[in-house]
Amino acid sequence: MADITRRLGLRHLRGAPTAHIRHHRSGTLVHDGPGLSFWFRPLTAALSEVPVDDRELAMTFHARTSDFQDVSVQATVTYRIADPAVAAARLDFSVDPDTGAWRGTPLEQLGTLLTETAQQHALDVLARTPLSAALADGVTTVRERVAAGLGAEPRLPATGIEVVAVRVMALRPEPEVERALRTPAREQIQQEADRATYERRAVAVERERTIAENELASRIELARREEQLVEQRGTNTRREAEEQAAADAVRARAEAARSVRLAEAEAERSVKLADAEAARSLKLAEAEAARSRQLAEAEAARTALLADAEAARAVRVARAEAEGARELGEARAEAQAAWLRVHTEAGVDGATTLRALTATRLAENLPRIDSVTVSPDVLTGLLAKLGTGAGE
Repeated sequence: MADITRRLGLRHLRGAPTAHIRHHRSGTLVHDGPGLSFWFRPLTAALSEVPVDDRELAMTFHARTSDFQDVSVQATVTYRIADPAVAAARLDFSVDPDTGAWRGTPLEQLGTLLTETAQQHALDVLARTPLSAALADGVTTVRERVAAGLGAEPRLPATGIEVVAVRVMALRPEPEVERALRTPAREQIQQEADRATYERRAVAVERERTIAENELASRIELARREEQLVEQRGTNTRREAEEQAAADAVRARAEAARSVRLAEAEAERSVKLADAEAARSLKLAEAEAARSRQLAEAEAARTALLADAEAARAVRVARAEAEGARELGEARAEAQAAWLRVHTEAGVDGATTLRALTATRLAENLPRIDSVTVSPDVLTGLLAKLGTGAGE
């Protein structure tokens, strides 16, 4: 794609060495060649960019052989545009004067033309070839036929296209057919492998027989030597038993004497331990009695001290409570006398004073009242009484 730059209403085009640029101004060819760089006006310029490098076109298509078997062909065609002027006249290689991108898809048209032409010649040659011959020599035959067909195709030179090379990479049948064709060769290889296995087994059997004979001779020789060994072992065992019996008798006499000495020493030690344990138990009993006596005396002394302290504290508490009760009674009596004196000085009669005193004592002894509900009738009566008292 050409590199186009904008400057003050003009455009500057810079092409690649592998791109042939054709610039027409008002129908006149102004620039023509690869790798050009020039200024132009976008309103009067018609630009075409034709690639002149070698291009690879990969194609994969299916064909049918003369025995009606489907095969797939993988090929690659290398081509180039030998005459850019003819190609630009036959295909739309025009580019946008602002972006430099092709307005159409010329390379896709070329690819379609080459693919269909090559496929036509490949199908023609494979349609007259059986599958076995196609798989054996089909790659070379198809390549030569496609190359000759593309070289003789008149439309390619008329479009300015030159075919450089044709390559056929693979020609393969369907997977089921391919597996079926591989079966005879596999069976032959398997037969060769089985024959080699049988021969190897026969050699192994012969060698195993030789080894078994050698093992049997070795076992006979080992049995003879084992018999000699058993006789020698019996003699040795008998001698060992006689020596062991004599040694056991000596060991038994020594063990009996040692047991007697150990029993006497153990008895003497037990008597000593019993005497020591009795003395220690007596001492421990005396010490425990003395400790218990001391603990009892200390506990009695502590209990007496605690009783004295508790009695003194109870006396002090009783005195303090009596003094507080007396002071509280005196204070209440003085407050009551002052309250009565105030009511007497205020000219309240004795009955009213007694009722007020009774209400006060009642209020002091009543339980706690969280809320009081006053009905309209009671409130009206109280307000009436208050108004009558105020009028008097």
